[in-house]
Amino acid sequence: MANLLHLPISDSPPTRATTTVTAPSSGSSSFIIDSKNKTYKFQYSNIYFLRLSALRGFVQESAVKRWTHLPGNPSFVPSVLEVEPSKLCYIIGTVYMDMPLKPNVMEDIARDHSIPAPPPPPYYYSTDDKVMIEDESGRIQLVGERLKSERVVTGLIIGVLGMETPDGKFEVADVCYAGLAPQSSSKVTEESEGTMEVDSACPDAEDLLTDEWIGVVSGLNIGAPSPSDGQVQLLVEYLTGEEGGTNDRISASRISRLIIVGNSMAPMLVTGKGEADAEGDRSSRKFGYDGTTFSSHPVDTLSGYLLDIGRVMPIHILPGETDPSGTILPQQPFPRAMFGTVSTFSTFTCETNPTYLSLSSDSSPITRTLFLHSGQPVNDMFKYLPSPPHSRLSTVESTLKWRHIAPTAPDTLWCHPYITSDPFIFEETPDLYIVGGQKKLMTKLVKDDSKDDGLRKRCRLVLVPGFAETGIFALINLRTLRVKAIRFRGENMSGSMEDGGDGGP
Repeated sequence: MANLLHLPISDSPPTRATTTVTAPSSGSSSFIIDSKNKTYKFQYSNIYFLRLSALRGFVQESAVKRWTHLPGNPSFVPSVLEVEPSKLCYIIGTVYMDMPLKPNVMEDIARDHSIPAPPPPPYYYSTDDKVMIEDESGRIQLVGERLKSERVVTGLIIGVLGMETPDGKFEVADVCYAGLAPQSSSKVTEESEGTMEVDSACPDAEDLLTDEWIGVVSGLNIGAPSPSDGQVQLLVEYLTGEEGGTNDRISASRISRLIIVGNSMAPMLVTGKGEADAEGDRSSRKFGYDGTTFSSHPVDTLSGYLLDIGRVMPIHILPGETDPSGTILPQQPFPRAMFGTVSTFSTFTCETNPTYLSLSSDSSPITRTLFLHSGQPVNDMFKYLPSPPHSRLSTVESTLKWRHIAPTAPDTLWCHPYITSDPFIFEETPDLYIVGGQKKLMTKLVKDDSKDDGLRKRCRLVLVPGFAETGIFALINLRTLRVKAIRFRGENMSGSMEDGGDGGP
């Protein structure tokens, strides 16, 4: 590794840093769908009612603080259809974006299925878009220049300040959201809190020798037509301490666990002649499938890599958009048996997507709450927003302020039809918010002026790019929440490993 510090060399071999998975807090939702709730007979409208009911009070509280003392004494109108013309007021409701380019299920039903469907558009926004706000009583259109600078998508719960125009629309002067949810992290020293607010260009030797780090990777894309097997092998050898010099082995030993955030395998492709003959080809089938149209190579290859890594550190793996898992959110854990020998390790865990993790440091009295998903909510929301000025990092930051992980579900992002609660609401602000399946590594420390138990709320955002395309492996310091990147590059069947420094915003 080109730029790593020269660390002091001990006579004894380096020992693996350890962290412990602790019980999740009461604010961490479970995304497991048990057999009792695995039903699809209910309408999706329940989710919107639950979301509005859960977040309305927080948005109103934020609106009171923001607008009560403004000139004109704006009043709160509890129903969007009770707005009086030319009277300054504010209303709270759910955003609906009327977008001509957005997929329409009624058009899909009416389409002639003998003609192939057109490819989905890469984005939904256009100059003809209309923004609505609705509640149990009805819907009203929002207009005004203020909306152009706001980041709004379908499904948000917002408060808007303004007045009704003569043509029955609502002219928006200001917008507010629920704000960051409470945070119940363990208290840390003032020194650690201060360190956490500053990103250094490179971690110091003390960090590498004493702190626990977690490794995060996304988009291994094993089984793709252009494989990244060489890069993945370099990553495995680095994590297991088989690659590089003494400094590399010392730095690798401080990585306490690996988290794989989706897209581990490439989408399955038909590899042979297509559909097998019903009678004639049965003899060529093994375990009930036709070997000419299905290959177990991606699963077998990934299982081998996981076994090598699992012998030296705990692993958490989330399904992603391209993985052989359910399409709707939340994606349920992979069946452990599909990964072979590594599935017998107690330190190997298949997680839902999204998921919460609570990790306790073994060297300091710090417990960190991690929230992770494989990128589908961000990728879908970004189709609503013109870029520039909006970015994926700013969109992820906005989900914290909205207190909602995936507001576009179920409109354009498939999800389970929940009827009793919306698990995608942030009940608690995590310490680490990690998103896989992105274009490049980006990170930001989000801070809020309001305090819980005397400490400011803060959350480290980390957007992790696809490893197959970028070769980037992210490291996160659990004590300082500092982010560091290592880039693995393969050239002509051989690779090089470079220190990537901190992931900038």
